[in-house]
Amino acid sequence: MKDVDGRPVGGVLLPFTIFTLIWGSTWIVIRDQLGAVPPQWSVTYRFIIAAAAMFAIAVAKKSPLRLQRRDWWVVAAIGTFQFCVNFNSVYVAEHFITSGLVATVFALLLIPNSLFAWALLGQRPGGRFMACSGIAIAGIGLLFWQELQRDQANSIAVIAGIGWTLLGVVGASISNVLQATERARHIPILTLLAWAMLVGAVTDGLVAIAVAGAPVLDPRPSYWAGLAYLAVLASALCFTLYFPVVRKIGPGRAAYSSALVPIVAMALSTIFEGYRWTLLSAAGAALAIGGIVLALLSRRPAVPAPSSD
Repeated sequence: MKDVDGRPVGGVLLPFTIFTLIWGSTWIVIRDQLGAVPPQWSVTYRFIIAAAAMFAIAVAKKSPLRLQRRDWWVVAAIGTFQFCVNFNSVYVAEHFITSGLVATVFALLLIPNSLFAWALLGQRPGGRFMACSGIAIAGIGLLFWQELQRDQANSIAVIAGIGWTLLGVVGASISNVLQATERARHIPILTLLAWAMLVGAVTDGLVAIAVAGAPVLDPRPSYWAGLAYLAVLASALCFTLYFPVVRKIGPGRAAYSSALVPIVAMALSTIFEGYRWTLLSAAGAALAIGGIVLALLSRRPAVPAPSSD
């Protein structure tokens, strides 16, 4: 793994592996969260718990909790785009399409990551990267063409699932690039995450009230076990590991995990959701993941970003 200057970076592989494997499993766990509880409330509960966990970690690590006035805009933006727009979109998308397909579409994150990094950070992607990204997009297109052919009666639901997933991708990508900016890099990571998750939880709650009304609870133990997994491991732990990786290697290269997450997610979807493979869907998945891998391998070294604190 290399930094934004193309130099080898130590201490990246282990956290990268951990958050990739955990995030690969979250898609199927989210599926179990959809039922009696509206998705907006499930997201709210997740980030109330995650924010509490992050503040506990920040206090334990003696990370300063006070923010400067000029820091609030970037914290609020990251909290809104990452922990509200992104997650609400993903949860709603899984109402319409399988978790593995949502994860595979989400693998396109590296494309807006790289485009936003070019626009905001000057980290310009090469032509080969864009061409290989086009291959990945074609693969995603084949996957959803297969879904439309398989279930023509629910074609609107499939299209809705695509749309919500892409909205989630854009929200996550904006957040990824914002937290790699000069302003965000001056804020200790644990402090940034704690406040951003709190902002996200509050925003999620407002969205939930507006869309779904009063809070709804699910008495099933599996719901609360899944919620704890998503909040503590997939949110508090994984974002604590992920954001330092983004700061070290840049938002484009941090999307390397997007080539691996859908493999884990599609395997779990096949086992637990009964996803049925055909020649067309297999070809689409191969093109999508292969294009992502080629895009990452062909990406030009990025313009240096400011060093981390």
